[in-house]
Amino acid sequence: MPVLNANGMKIEINDDGFLLDYACWDEEVARVISVGEGIKMLNEEHWKIIYYLRNYYKRYQLIPMISKLCNETGCSLKRIYELFPSGPAGGACKTAGLPKPVGCV
Repeated sequence: MPVLNANGMKIEINDDGFLLDYACWDEEVARVISVGEGIKMLNEEHWKIIYYLRNYYKRYQLIPMISKLCNETGCSLKRIYELFPSGPAGGACKTAGLPKPVGCV
């Protein structure tokens, strides 16, 4: 089983780099994941997306539709791809510590 090293701990991830346990996430874990996603530093816009995704998932146990993500954060899809080059599912959800979205290849 692959692992992610963060906070001096080894955190289990799946073969695509998504956390196996949502509860193991914190901001340092997000920073480590983001480096693997090619993001040098997480800024305020990144955190806005990350915390929106985490809060939505915590409330509904679902990943929001992309249109909802864009509407409720005020970020266009183009901007989300600028912030998370591997996209809202592969980059933003992974960095937020969420499970791999269904249908995400």
